[in-house]
Amino acid sequence: MKREQLTILYDGQCPLCVKEMRHLMKADSQHKIQLADINAPDFTTRFPEVSHQAAMSKLHGYLEDQSSKTLVTGLDVTYHAWRLVGKGWLIAPLRWPVIKVIADYCYLKFAKNRFTLSRWLTGQSRCQSCSIDR
Repeated sequence: MKREQLTILYDGQCPLCVKEMRHLMKADSQHKIQLADINAPDFTTRFPEVSHQAAMSKLHGYLEDQSSKTLVTGLDVTYHAWRLVGKGWLIAPLRWPVIKVIADYCYLKFAKNRFTLSRWLTGQSRCQSCSIDR
């Protein structure tokens, strides 16, 4: 059986993004998910093929098994993350052909406006010292 892992390149200054990563970490009992903050000083060194601007515009991740490493983006990252922790069925409908087009469009709008949405929903648009504990 393949041992899959996912490295998620997330925005550690976005309160909603951090909240989602916290939920994932709590559900990830088998440690299949690794996180990399796109604002870390070593981000461009560790992930030179993903520009900071591209990472700010939508979620990126690396899905890996013993034989391959694939770059995935947007809601595909979210789907694989929740699938790896056993809850992929919750988001699977967003990957169905007709719904996928609409969901991806909505996701891009969300990603572009996430700091405003964070301010409305959490009271802060950016984190100054957000942390994610496993």
